Formats: sequence, structure tokens, C-alpha cells
Amino acid sequence: MSAAAPASLYFEDFEPGKRYPTRVRTISDADHEAFCHLVGYRVPLFLDDAFARSKGLPGRICPSHLIMSFSTAMTGDLFSESIIALRAIEKVEFLEVVRPGDTIRTEVEVVEKRSSKQADRGVVVFRDHVYNQTGTEVFRNDKIALVRRRKSA
Repeated sequence: MSAAAPASLYFEDFEPGKRYPTRVRTISDADHEAFCHLVGYRVPLFLDDAFARSKGLPGRICPSHLIMSFSTAMTGDLFSESIIALRAIEKVEFLEVVRPGDTIRTEVEVVEKRSSKQADRGVVVFRDHVYNQTGTEVFRNDKIALVRRRKSA
């Protein structure tokens, strides 16, 4: 039986400078192959170990959007009930190669938060830091989101 997802956080809960860890995920060969098939990637760097090694890599690598997608799913646990909309993604950086078999985790840093014109929500800028199993940061991006405030009693 898996653990229940943490309670959703709301605008008031997020503090600039605070970091929130998320769950971890090992990227299986099946995950990798299913993602490439789903989106239609036919890039040899993603599909062929020998080709990737001929380009100086240790073997086939994961597409950047696979890492971004898995990270987004991890961060969604923090505000699954309070998120209204993702307004923008900025400062996207793929820092290191990720391969099938790697285990990633995301740590969400609150960069900024501000009120919006509507009283029931606010804007939060989150910076996602994705690390592999050795603790190396492999991916980073900023997400600007509209997050619901708690309802007044």
C-alpha cells in the first residue's frame, strides 16, 4: 500500500526562501521507451546505446521533456487542490545528462509570492531543482503559478 499524498498547500503556506522536498522516481527503461513512443521521438541519442556512445555519452539519454514531465508530476503533489493555473515556465536549464535507471527527486524552492488582483488567489514563483541519485542537480526551472488562498472561516 502506498503512502497517502501530502495535504495540498495553499498560497498562505508558501514562504519565500523555503524549500519543499517531493517524492523520488526511478526512470525505468519502460518509462523511457513509453515516453519516446508517446511523443514520437525517433532521435538515436534517446533510443540507441551504441549511437549515444559514439557521440561520447555513456549510453542513450532521457529526453529533456521526460525529466521536466516527471518533475512537474512530483511538484504537483504540493498543491494538487490549490493550483489554479500555471502562468509561465522560465529559466529552463538542463544541467546534466539523465539516463534510464537514474533516480530523480525534485526540491521546490519558493522564489517569490505576491497577491493578485483577485482576493481568492496569489502568484507564487517556484524554482524546481531536480537532483539525481548522486545529489547532482540535473535540471532547474522557474514556474509562475496562480495558487488558491484558503477559504475564510
